[in-house]
Amino acid sequence: MTMSQTPLLLSRILGRGAQLDPNEEIVTLMANSTHRQTLKATWDRANQLAAALQAHGIKEGDRVASFMWNNYRHLELYQAVPSMGAVLHTLNIRLGPADLEYIINHAQDRIIFADEDLLPLLEPLLEKIPSVEKIIVCRHGEGGETSFAATEDYESFIDDHTTHFDWPNIDENAPMGLCYTSGTTGKPKGVMYTHRSTYLHTINQAMTDSMNLSALDAVCGIVPMFHAMGWGIPFTASMLGCKQVMPHRFMDPVKLLELMCDEEVTLSAGVPTIWQGIKTVLENNPGKYDTQSLSRLTCGGSAPPVSMMRWYWEEHDIEMIQGWGMTETNPLGTLSRKVAKRSHLALSEDQQFENIAKAGLASPGLEIEIFDEDWNPLPHDGESVGELLIRGPWICSEYYNDPQPEKFHDEWLVTGDVAKIDSEQYLIIADRSKDLIKSGGEWISSVDLENHIVALEGVRQAAVVAQPHPKWDERPVALVILIEGSNVTKELILEHCSEMFAKWQLPDDVIFVQDIPLTSTGKIDKKIIRGQLEEDGYQLPDLRSA
Repeated sequence: MTMSQTPLLLSRILGRGAQLDPNEEIVTLMANSTHRQTLKATWDRANQLAAALQAHGIKEGDRVASFMWNNYRHLELYQAVPSMGAVLHTLNIRLGPADLEYIINHAQDRIIFADEDLLPLLEPLLEKIPSVEKIIVCRHGEGGETSFAATEDYESFIDDHTTHFDWPNIDENAPMGLCYTSGTTGKPKGVMYTHRSTYLHTINQAMTDSMNLSALDAVCGIVPMFHAMGWGIPFTASMLGCKQVMPHRFMDPVKLLELMCDEEVTLSAGVPTIWQGIKTVLENNPGKYDTQSLSRLTCGGSAPPVSMMRWYWEEHDIEMIQGWGMTETNPLGTLSRKVAKRSHLALSEDQQFENIAKAGLASPGLEIEIFDEDWNPLPHDGESVGELLIRGPWICSEYYNDPQPEKFHDEWLVTGDVAKIDSEQYLIIADRSKDLIKSGGEWISSVDLENHIVALEGVRQAAVVAQPHPKWDERPVALVILIEGSNVTKELILEHCSEMFAKWQLPDDVIFVQDIPLTSTGKIDKKIIRGQLEEDGYQLPDLRSA
């Protein structure tokens, strides 16, 4: 018997939720209210949007860019652009003008959809992006103008177009989305997602042993939709028919918490700094917020402190799911659940949290491996440290119009992470290769030090970076933000670290700061920190006294 060779196209699944549960809602937080529309209205408008783009001349493979917050119109782009065979290029609104100019020109975007309050960020680029024919302005009553000649209001652009677009039958390996890495080293690199890769990623994300995303969920994606396609959540939620709750530009922890409680959100996703901020609000206002509906928080971007994950579970019965991935992995690579295997039901709570502290188990369909410098695989013993490589059906195999063979080995993606894999097949990230600290020929993990420092009561955030040393090559320095009113001292931090780390691994200095720079995707920006220390003429204490 021959099975059907039906192509795996997003147009076949993105309207499913609207068909099954048409009156469920998409909720977007606005300045003084919430915007609400049904799943059916969202899918109808996505059809109108596709028809409007086709009328403009957008064809299969053309790049359509978004410069937007997480909101209902951005979701309409997520549904319409890939389904019609075009490519949705999500522009990172936090990048500087030089990177944005490079990315828009490299992608050859034809149209940019922009939220009105973000228009000033595009203004310096307008004469430098010749491929852009039109800017579609998404108005929310918040002001914002542009000098670009060819503009149109979003609503007038889609108005009068059909709500029943005939989705084309295209090759499942055709591109559907384009995301650029945040460019911490060199120029940003484009990762082109295909229908097949995103279809498989979407199905995988809904698996019980994955994020366990279900039609019963109300999902609040705090992770920006411009970052690795919002971790794929808008696609999976659209397929299942979830209620989707979107914060738009309102990222203050109080507003986020109020939104999640008011809309009975069950699952949310964001970087550790978001969950640290919300934890502080909950601690300062005991009993004020009803978090009963909230059952899962997915955390990625960097490793969350175990102390924070444990606090959410013990104080609010909320499971934190740690994930590891990259723009190049679509992005779901590994996930760590509190109980990830049947045999773990017998583990103590302490043992379960030891597992959740790891980066997790590879998603079904993916393979992970660690290699030495000669590309020999290393044992999965939890001790051997090597270069992490990954492969599978939704893993990038090349960068868009930018061959970088050193980033790929045979069929594997070279991640740039240094890691261990233990006997239970858990991935344990040691560090980004460029953020490991090499002192006297021995490696020190900045991530491990950071997580241990943050576990100390009174510490809000910590970043550990290498500083040059004439004898030891490099030594660690910790930047620490304290919770207001905290009496934590440098000596207390070093004493706390000495419980876990050898003396030679301890930071040579602890610098108390008001803020720590973050990358455009919410990760600690160690490149900026190292640059600032250099600009300030910083020297390690033993060098200052020499």
